[in-house]
Amino acid sequence: MTFSDNDYKFMARAMELAQQAELEGEVPVGALLVKDGDVIAEGWNRSISQHDATAHAEIQVLRKAGEQLQNYRLLDTTLYVTLEPCPMCAGALLHSRVKRIVYGAPDLKAGAAGTVLNLFESQASYHKAQIESGLMEQECRHQLQAFFKRRRDEIKKSKQDKRHQQQALGN
Repeated sequence: MTFSDNDYKFMARAMELAQQAELEGEVPVGALLVKDGDVIAEGWNRSISQHDATAHAEIQVLRKAGEQLQNYRLLDTTLYVTLEPCPMCAGALLHSRVKRIVYGAPDLKAGAAGTVLNLFESQASYHKAQIESGLMEQECRHQLQAFFKRRRDEIKKSKQDKRHQQQALGN
């Protein structure tokens, strides 16, 4: 699959948005929606901070774009997202009629654009979207893996610190 210079530029921006998510303590996923070469909405994961399971990067973008265009149908748009959409996001993307979805890393646990399942090819789909995967895949995957490794290390250190405190109190 061949990607354009603009595709790379927009995915790089999605990765910057993912970094913003991480700075807020969220899983680093970023997304943006483009229409006629212009970014009309940007977002990143906010499920933890908003106490909202639906606050994925894609949903944030769809909400903002709907407001911007004053229409929930986001015809002739392209979504760039650092991680393959989950079933919830895939359903919302279908419903909003996003024309093209470009993602970086596959989601091996919940990917709904071809990795685990493909809602975009389902008989239940009333809209067909063009799915393009693997744009800056290595970089997007590394960003997520580094985040989860840091998180695991922090949890491990926290447990060790608690054990040390308990031992110190017990001596």
